[in-house]
Amino acid sequence: MKTGVLYSGGKDSTLAAVLLARDYDVELITFVFDSSHAVPSIEAAAKATGFPWKKCVFAPGFLDEVINMIVDDGHPANAINEIHRRSLCAIAQEYEVVADGTRRDDRVPMRTQSEVQSLEMKYGVSYMRPLLGIGKKEIIRLCEKSFDVVYGETGSIQNGDFESEIRAEMARREIDFVPLFPKNHEQSLIIRKKTGD
Repeated sequence: MKTGVLYSGGKDSTLAAVLLARDYDVELITFVFDSSHAVPSIEAAAKATGFPWKKCVFAPGFLDEVINMIVDDGHPANAINEIHRRSLCAIAQEYEVVADGTRRDDRVPMRTQSEVQSLEMKYGVSYMRPLLGIGKKEIIRLCEKSFDVVYGETGSIQNGDFESEIRAEMARREIDFVPLFPKNHEQSLIIRKKTGD
């Protein structure tokens, strides 16, 4: 059975895909706001996993909604949750099983139990979160057993975190995004699959 996994190119979504591949035909999906936005590092990370990958584009105008939400709220939490929700709803229209790399320690993005039930009932899908019971330390250990991973603050590495597109558009609009986003937010990017010794 095909499973659509939301994919950022980082350790969490990569490990989730690897764990699901035991029982499902995994396909990786990365969303962008602009169809011309190239994501070669994410495509390379997906290639390293060996799973099929595709880039999907949000509906026009959604980036405006996201930016307005961040500015109005003074933080990105609600906007990131909405991006996550819409991503899941979009892939739920194509796959019987949808998944992501949300983990035990995550606060954002995170679906509540009622949101999960609503998603599954509305689209007739199963929503899988294979990392939900696992903490960051163990996820790092498990992922680094199979992949070379680089880490860096948001914006310093080109993974599939939505913030790079959001920050770029805010800068273009001359909105000071620095105080709106958390400081020292570490991201990860899969570089290559490790070869056997």
